[in-house]
Amino acid sequence: MLRKTLLATLCASALITVTAPVFAAPTQNFKSEQGTLEVTTMTKGLEHPWALAFLPDRQGMLVTERPGNLRVVSADGKLSAPLSGVPKVWAKGQGGLLDVVLSPDFKQDRTVYLSYAEGGGEGDKAGTAVGRGRLSDDLTALKDFKVIFRQEPKLSVGNHFGSRLVFDRDGYLFITLGENNDRPTAQDLDKLQGKVVRIYPDGKVPDDNPFVGQAGVRPEIWSYGHRNPQGAALNPWTGTLWENEHGPQGGDEINIIERGKNYGWPMATHGINYSGQPIPEAKGKSAEGTVAPHHVWEKSPGLSGMAFYDADRFKAWQHNVFIGALVSQELIRLQFDGDRVVHEERLLGELNKRIRDVRQGPDGYLYVLTDEDDGALYKIGLK
Repeated sequence: MLRKTLLATLCASALITVTAPVFAAPTQNFKSEQGTLEVTTMTKGLEHPWALAFLPDRQGMLVTERPGNLRVVSADGKLSAPLSGVPKVWAKGQGGLLDVVLSPDFKQDRTVYLSYAEGGGEGDKAGTAVGRGRLSDDLTALKDFKVIFRQEPKLSVGNHFGSRLVFDRDGYLFITLGENNDRPTAQDLDKLQGKVVRIYPDGKVPDDNPFVGQAGVRPEIWSYGHRNPQGAALNPWTGTLWENEHGPQGGDEINIIERGKNYGWPMATHGINYSGQPIPEAKGKSAEGTVAPHHVWEKSPGLSGMAFYDADRFKAWQHNVFIGALVSQELIRLQFDGDRVVHEERLLGELNKRIRDVRQGPDGYLYVLTDEDDGALYKIGLK
Protein backbone atom coordinates (compact mmCIF):
# COMPACT_ATOMS: atom_id res chain seq x y z
CA MET A 1 0.00 0.00 0.00
CA LEU A 2 2.83 2.36 0.92
CA ARG A 3 4.56 1.55 -2.37
CA LYS A 4 1.37 2.34 -4.35
CA THR A 5 0.96 5.65 -2.48
CA LEU A 6 4.58 6.60 -3.16
CA LEU A 7 4.18 5.74 -6.85
CA ALA A 8 1.03 7.84 -7.13
CA THR A 9 2.79 10.76 -5.44
CA LEU A 10 5.71 10.55 -7.88
CA CYS A 11 3.36 10.41 -10.86
CA ALA A 12 1.40 13.41 -9.61
CA SER A 13 4.63 15.33 -9.08
CA ALA A 14 5.75 14.52 -12.63
CA LEU A 15 2.46 15.82 -14.02
CA ILE A 16 2.90 19.07 -12.15
CA THR A 17 6.48 19.71 -13.23
CA VAL A 18 6.19 18.84 -16.96
CA THR A 19 5.54 22.13 -18.80
CA ALA A 20 4.96 20.71 -22.26
CA PRO A 21 3.97 17.32 -23.63
CA VAL A 22 6.84 15.11 -24.64
CA PHE A 23 6.31 14.16 -28.27
CA ALA A 24 7.79 10.91 -29.53
CA ALA A 25 8.69 11.16 -33.21
CA PRO A 26 7.39 8.03 -34.94
CA THR A 27 8.89 7.17 -38.31
CA GLN A 28 6.95 5.58 -41.17
CA ASN A 29 8.40 3.96 -44.28
CA PHE A 30 6.79 4.21 -47.70
CA LYS A 31 7.84 2.97 -51.11
CA SER A 32 9.16 5.38 -53.72
CA GLU A 33 10.88 5.06 -57.08
CA GLN A 34 14.26 5.86 -55.52
CA GLY A 35 13.91 3.49 -52.59
CA THR A 36 12.32 3.57 -49.16
CA LEU A 37 10.91 6.94 -48.17
CA GLU A 38 11.46 7.59 -44.46
CA VAL A 39 8.89 9.98 -42.97
CA THR A 40 9.36 11.22 -39.40
CA THR A 41 6.73 13.25 -37.57
CA MET A 42 8.59 16.18 -36.01
CA THR A 43 5.64 17.81 -34.27
CA LYS A 44 1.85 18.00 -34.28
CA GLY A 45 -0.65 20.48 -32.89
CA LEU A 46 -0.14 23.20 -35.51
CA GLU A 47 -3.32 25.02 -36.51
CA HIS A 48 -3.40 25.23 -40.29
CA PRO A 49 0.34 25.87 -40.70
CA TRP A 50 1.19 27.71 -43.92
CA ALA A 51 4.96 28.13 -44.20
CA LEU A 52 8.28 27.47 -42.52
CA ALA A 53 11.73 29.04 -42.54
CA PHE A 54 14.93 27.58 -41.09
CA LEU A 55 16.85 29.53 -38.47
CA PRO A 56 20.66 29.28 -38.61
CA ASP A 57 22.86 27.30 -36.21
CA ARG A 58 20.27 24.58 -35.51
CA GLN A 59 17.94 26.97 -33.70
CA GLY A 60 14.95 25.31 -35.35
CA MET A 61 12.27 26.66 -37.67
CA LEU A 62 9.81 29.51 -37.74
CA VAL A 63 6.32 28.25 -38.65
CA THR A 64 3.28 30.37 -39.47
CA GLU A 65 -0.24 29.31 -38.52
CA ARG A 66 -2.98 30.80 -40.66
CA PRO A 67 -5.14 32.02 -37.71
CA GLY A 68 -2.30 34.42 -36.85
CA ASN A 69 0.43 32.74 -34.80
CA LEU A 70 4.15 32.55 -35.49
CA ARG A 71 5.92 29.76 -33.60
CA VAL A 72 9.35 28.20 -33.28
CA VAL A 73 9.76 24.46 -33.74
CA SER A 74 13.07 23.36 -32.22
CA ALA A 75 15.43 20.96 -33.96
CA ASP A 76 14.03 18.14 -31.81
CA GLY A 77 10.38 19.03 -32.50
CA LYS A 78 9.40 21.11 -29.45
CA LEU A 79 6.74 23.70 -30.22
CA SER A 80 7.03 27.18 -28.70
CA ALA A 81 4.29 29.47 -27.52
CA PRO A 82 3.17 32.05 -30.11
CA LEU A 83 5.67 34.88 -30.58
CA SER A 84 4.64 38.40 -29.65
CA GLY A 85 4.84 41.34 -32.05
CA VAL A 86 3.14 39.57 -34.96
CA PRO A 87 0.70 41.78 -36.89
CA LYS A 88 -3.04 41.34 -36.62
CA VAL A 89 -4.24 39.28 -39.58
CA TRP A 90 -7.55 38.94 -41.43
CA ALA A 91 -8.17 35.25 -40.75
CA LYS A 92 -11.14 34.42 -42.95
CA GLY A 93 -11.46 31.90 -45.77
CA GLN A 94 -7.99 31.43 -47.23
CA GLY A 95 -6.74 34.55 -45.44
CA GLY A 96 -4.54 34.80 -42.38
CA LEU A 97 -0.84 34.63 -41.57
CA LEU A 98 0.83 33.18 -44.64
CA ASP A 99 4.48 33.08 -45.75
CA VAL A 100 7.67 33.63 -43.75
CA VAL A 101 11.23 34.15 -44.99
CA LEU A 102 14.45 35.34 -43.39
CA SER A 103 16.44 38.31 -44.59
CA PRO A 104 19.42 37.28 -46.76
CA ASP A 105 21.53 39.00 -44.05
CA PHE A 106 19.64 37.42 -41.14
CA LYS A 107 22.76 36.61 -39.12
CA GLN A 108 23.56 40.32 -39.03
CA ASP A 109 20.12 41.97 -38.93
CA ARG A 110 17.82 39.16 -37.55
CA THR A 111 15.06 40.43 -39.86
CA VAL A 112 12.02 38.22 -40.56
CA TYR A 113 9.54 38.92 -43.37
CA LEU A 114 5.87 37.89 -43.12
CA SER A 115 3.06 37.98 -45.67
CA TYR A 116 -0.52 37.97 -44.48
CA ALA A 117 -4.09 38.92 -45.28
CA GLU A 118 -4.84 42.43 -44.08
CA GLY A 119 -8.36 43.79 -43.66
CA GLY A 120 -9.59 47.35 -43.95
CA GLY A 121 -11.00 47.32 -47.44
CA GLU A 122 -14.46 48.59 -48.31
CA GLY A 123 -17.11 46.10 -47.21
CA ASP A 124 -14.64 44.24 -44.98
CA LYS A 125 -12.52 43.14 -47.92
CA ALA A 126 -8.86 42.22 -47.58
CA GLY A 127 -5.60 42.10 -49.49
CA THR A 128 -2.10 40.74 -49.10
CA ALA A 129 0.36 42.72 -47.01
CA VAL A 130 4.05 42.16 -46.28
CA GLY A 131 6.04 43.44 -43.33
CA ARG A 132 9.24 42.82 -41.46
CA GLY A 133 10.45 42.77 -37.86
CA ARG A 134 13.54 41.80 -35.88
CA LEU A 135 13.53 38.40 -34.17
CA SER A 136 14.54 38.67 -30.52
CA ASP A 137 17.62 36.77 -29.39
CA ASP A 138 15.49 34.55 -27.14
CA LEU A 139 13.15 33.68 -30.06
CA THR A 140 10.02 34.90 -28.28
CA ALA A 141 9.13 38.12 -30.14
CA LEU A 142 9.23 40.12 -33.35
CA LYS A 143 10.41 43.63 -32.57
CA ASP A 144 9.54 46.84 -34.43
CA PHE A 145 7.35 45.17 -37.05
CA LYS A 146 6.68 47.47 -40.00
CA VAL A 147 4.51 47.01 -43.11
CA ILE A 148 6.54 47.50 -46.31
CA PHE A 149 3.98 46.51 -48.96
CA ARG A 150 0.20 46.42 -49.40
CA GLN A 151 -1.83 44.94 -52.24
CA GLU A 152 -4.10 47.64 -53.61
CA PRO A 153 -7.01 47.85 -53.86
CA LYS A 154 -8.26 45.38 -51.24
CA LEU A 155 -10.75 43.15 -53.06
CA SER A 156 -10.72 39.71 -51.41
CA VAL A 157 -13.70 38.32 -49.52
CA GLY A 158 -11.55 35.36 -48.49
CA ASN A 159 -9.99 33.97 -51.66
CA HIS A 160 -6.77 33.96 -53.68
CA PHE A 161 -4.14 35.84 -51.70
CA GLY A 162 -1.18 34.10 -53.35
CA SER A 163 1.50 35.33 -51.00
CA ARG A 164 4.84 33.53 -51.45
CA LEU A 165 7.99 35.54 -50.72
CA VAL A 166 11.30 34.92 -52.51
CA PHE A 167 14.59 36.80 -52.40
CA ASP A 168 16.73 36.56 -55.53
CA ARG A 169 20.52 36.52 -55.72
CA ASP A 170 20.67 40.31 -55.95
CA GLY A 171 18.58 40.81 -52.81
CA TYR A 172 15.34 41.89 -54.46
CA LEU A 173 12.13 40.65 -52.85
CA PHE A 174 9.49 39.03 -55.07
CA ILE A 175 5.89 38.68 -53.82
CA THR A 176 3.28 36.53 -55.55
CA LEU A 177 -0.24 37.97 -55.43
CA GLY A 178 -3.54 36.27 -56.17
CA GLU A 179 -6.32 38.02 -58.07
CA ASN A 180 -8.66 37.81 -55.07
CA ASN A 181 -11.06 35.70 -57.19
CA ASP A 182 -11.74 38.81 -59.30
CA ARG A 183 -10.56 37.45 -62.65
CA PRO A 184 -10.26 40.56 -64.86
CA THR A 185 -8.01 42.35 -62.36
CA ALA A 186 -5.13 40.01 -63.26
CA GLN A 187 -4.88 41.94 -66.56
CA ASP A 188 -5.39 45.40 -65.02
CA LEU A 189 -2.01 47.08 -64.63
CA ASP A 190 -3.41 49.76 -62.33
CA LYS A 191 -4.14 47.06 -59.72
CA LEU A 192 -1.92 44.64 -57.80
CA GLN A 193 -4.21 41.63 -58.13
CA GLY A 194 -2.85 38.63 -60.06
CA LYS A 195 0.70 39.95 -60.15
CA VAL A 196 4.24 39.11 -59.17
CA VAL A 197 5.85 42.25 -57.76
CA ARG A 198 9.51 43.10 -57.19
CA ILE A 199 10.64 45.50 -54.48
CA TYR A 200 13.67 46.33 -52.38
CA PRO A 201 13.78 44.77 -48.89
CA ASP A 202 12.56 48.07 -47.40
CA GLY A 203 9.57 48.24 -49.75
CA LYS A 204 10.92 50.79 -52.21
CA VAL A 205 10.41 50.20 -55.93
CA PRO A 206 13.51 49.54 -58.09
CA ASP A 207 13.93 52.02 -60.95
CA ASP A 208 14.48 49.17 -63.43
CA ASN A 209 11.12 47.47 -62.85
CA PRO A 210 9.44 47.04 -66.26
CA PHE A 211 6.55 49.47 -65.84
CA VAL A 212 8.20 52.26 -63.84
CA GLY A 213 7.20 55.68 -65.16
CA GLN A 214 4.18 54.51 -67.15
CA ALA A 215 0.99 56.42 -66.39
CA GLY A 216 -1.76 54.41 -64.72
CA VAL A 217 0.48 51.40 -64.10
CA ARG A 218 1.67 50.13 -60.73
CA PRO A 219 5.48 50.39 -60.68
CA GLU A 220 5.86 47.37 -58.36
CA ILE A 221 4.66 44.96 -61.07
CA TRP A 222 7.20 42.49 -62.45
CA SER A 223 4.76 40.11 -64.23
CA TYR A 224 0.98 39.78 -64.51
CA GLY A 225 -1.85 37.51 -65.60
CA HIS A 226 -1.61 35.18 -62.59
CA ARG A 227 -4.53 33.50 -60.81
CA ASN A 228 -3.49 32.30 -57.36
CA PRO A 229 0.26 31.63 -57.06
CA GLN A 230 0.74 29.71 -53.80
CA GLY A 231 4.19 28.31 -54.55
CA ALA A 232 7.40 30.02 -55.61
CA ALA A 233 11.12 29.33 -55.37
CA LEU A 234 14.40 30.48 -56.85
CA ASN A 235 16.00 27.94 -59.16
CA PRO A 236 19.42 27.44 -57.49
CA TRP A 237 21.17 26.50 -60.76
CA THR A 238 19.92 29.36 -62.95
CA GLY A 239 18.89 32.04 -60.44
CA THR A 240 15.48 32.37 -62.11
CA LEU A 241 12.19 32.69 -60.25
CA TRP A 242 9.78 29.78 -60.68
CA GLU A 243 6.16 30.00 -59.58
CA ASN A 244 3.22 27.61 -59.43
CA GLU A 245 -0.41 28.58 -59.30
CA HIS A 246 -3.89 27.17 -59.00
CA GLY A 247 -6.00 26.95 -62.10
CA PRO A 248 -9.78 26.95 -61.67
CA GLN A 249 -11.16 23.42 -62.23
CA GLY A 250 -8.11 22.07 -64.04
CA GLY A 251 -5.10 23.95 -65.35
CA ASP A 252 -2.73 24.19 -62.38
CA GLU A 253 0.59 25.38 -63.80
CA ILE A 254 4.27 26.12 -63.31
CA ASN A 255 5.70 29.33 -64.78
CA ILE A 256 9.25 30.62 -65.13
CA ILE A 257 8.81 34.28 -64.34
CA GLU A 258 10.25 36.82 -66.78
CA ARG A 259 10.38 40.58 -66.60
CA GLY A 260 7.22 42.32 -67.79
CA LYS A 261 5.52 39.22 -69.22
CA ASN A 262 1.80 38.39 -69.25
CA TYR A 263 1.01 34.84 -68.09
CA GLY A 264 -2.47 34.85 -69.49
CA TRP A 265 -5.09 34.52 -66.76
CA PRO A 266 -8.03 34.69 -67.39
CA MET A 267 -7.65 35.00 -71.18
CA ALA A 268 -5.69 31.73 -71.44
CA THR A 269 -6.35 28.70 -69.25
CA HIS A 270 -6.47 24.91 -69.34
CA GLY A 271 -9.28 24.93 -66.78
CA ILE A 272 -12.99 25.64 -66.55
CA ASN A 273 -15.26 27.13 -63.90
CA TYR A 274 -16.28 25.00 -60.93
CA SER A 275 -19.80 25.16 -62.36
CA GLY A 276 -18.55 23.19 -65.38
CA GLN A 277 -18.91 26.19 -67.68
CA PRO A 278 -16.03 27.84 -69.57
CA ILE A 279 -14.19 30.81 -68.07
CA PRO A 280 -16.06 33.80 -69.61
CA GLU A 281 -12.91 35.77 -70.51
CA ALA A 282 -10.95 32.77 -71.85
CA LYS A 283 -9.98 32.66 -75.51
CA GLY A 284 -8.71 29.11 -75.16
CA LYS A 285 -5.63 27.38 -73.77
CA SER A 286 -3.47 30.11 -75.27
CA ALA A 287 -3.89 33.75 -76.15
CA GLU A 288 -1.85 36.15 -78.26
CA GLY A 289 0.70 38.14 -76.29
CA THR A 290 0.75 35.76 -73.33
CA VAL A 291 3.31 33.22 -72.08
CA ALA A 292 2.21 29.59 -72.10
CA PRO A 293 2.69 27.61 -68.87
CA HIS A 294 6.07 25.93 -68.53
CA HIS A 295 4.22 22.86 -67.24
CA VAL A 296 0.51 22.29 -66.75
CA TRP A 297 -1.80 19.77 -65.08
CA GLU A 298 -5.14 19.28 -66.83
CA LYS A 299 -6.50 17.88 -63.55
CA SER A 300 -5.67 20.18 -60.65
CA PRO A 301 -3.59 18.75 -57.78
CA GLY A 302 -4.11 22.04 -55.87
CA LEU A 303 -0.48 23.23 -55.90
CA SER A 304 1.15 24.84 -52.87
CA GLY A 305 4.71 25.19 -51.55
CA MET A 306 7.67 24.54 -53.85
CA ALA A 307 11.30 23.54 -53.25
CA PHE A 308 14.23 22.76 -55.53
CA TYR A 309 16.51 20.04 -54.22
CA ASP A 310 20.24 20.84 -54.44
CA ALA A 311 21.64 19.15 -51.32
CA ASP A 312 24.26 16.40 -51.34
CA ARG A 313 22.53 14.11 -48.84
CA PHE A 314 20.21 12.29 -51.27
CA LYS A 315 21.82 12.06 -54.71
CA ALA A 316 18.69 10.54 -56.25
CA TRP A 317 16.83 13.81 -55.64
CA GLN A 318 19.46 16.10 -57.15
CA HIS A 319 17.98 18.61 -59.64
CA ASN A 320 14.42 17.62 -58.73
CA VAL A 321 11.68 19.96 -57.62
CA PHE A 322 9.10 19.11 -54.95
CA ILE A 323 5.62 20.69 -54.84
CA GLY A 324 2.90 20.25 -52.25
CA ALA A 325 -0.60 19.32 -53.37
CA LEU A 326 -3.66 20.26 -51.32
CA VAL A 327 -6.45 18.63 -53.32
CA SER A 328 -4.74 15.36 -54.24
CA GLN A 329 -3.04 15.28 -50.81
CA GLU A 330 0.40 14.39 -52.11
CA LEU A 331 3.95 15.60 -52.52
CA ILE A 332 4.81 15.87 -56.21
CA ARG A 333 8.37 15.15 -57.34
CA LEU A 334 9.41 16.39 -60.80
CA GLN A 335 12.53 15.41 -62.74
CA PHE A 336 14.04 17.61 -65.46
CA ASP A 337 16.08 17.51 -68.61
CA GLY A 338 17.44 21.02 -68.44
CA ASP A 339 14.31 22.99 -67.53
CA ARG A 340 11.92 20.56 -69.23
CA VAL A 341 9.82 18.30 -66.98
CA VAL A 342 10.41 14.69 -68.06
CA HIS A 343 9.00 12.66 -65.16
CA GLU A 344 6.56 12.99 -62.26
CA GLU A 345 6.15 10.94 -59.10
CA ARG A 346 3.45 11.31 -56.45
CA LEU A 347 4.57 10.76 -52.83
CA LEU A 348 2.98 10.71 -49.33
CA GLY A 349 -0.48 9.77 -50.56
CA GLU A 350 -0.60 7.22 -47.72
CA LEU A 351 -0.74 10.08 -45.20
CA ASN A 352 -4.03 11.45 -46.61
CA LYS A 353 -2.94 14.97 -45.67
CA ARG A 354 -3.18 18.31 -47.48
CA ILE A 355 0.44 19.30 -48.16
CA ARG A 356 0.77 23.06 -47.69
CA ASP A 357 4.51 23.74 -47.75
CA VAL A 358 7.75 21.93 -48.55
CA ARG A 359 11.29 23.20 -47.91
CA GLN A 360 14.76 21.74 -48.13
CA GLY A 361 16.41 21.83 -44.73
CA PRO A 362 20.05 22.71 -44.08
CA ASP A 363 20.57 19.02 -43.22
CA GLY A 364 19.50 17.93 -46.72
CA TYR A 365 16.15 16.50 -45.63
CA LEU A 366 12.79 17.74 -46.89
CA TYR A 367 10.36 19.28 -44.41
CA VAL A 368 6.63 19.29 -45.11
CA LEU A 369 3.67 21.01 -43.43
CA THR A 370 0.10 19.72 -43.55
CA ASP A 371 -2.84 22.11 -43.71
CA GLU A 372 -5.27 20.92 -41.05
CA ASP A 373 -6.78 21.86 -37.68
CA ASP A 374 -4.15 19.56 -36.15
CA GLY A 375 -1.41 20.14 -38.69
CA ALA A 376 1.94 18.39 -38.58
CA LEU A 377 5.54 18.93 -39.58
CA TYR A 378 7.22 15.97 -41.26
CA LYS A 379 10.90 15.32 -41.97
CA ILE A 380 11.43 13.27 -45.14
CA GLY A 381 14.44 11.41 -46.50
CA LEU A 382 15.49 8.27 -48.34
CA LYS A 383 16.38 5.37 -46.06
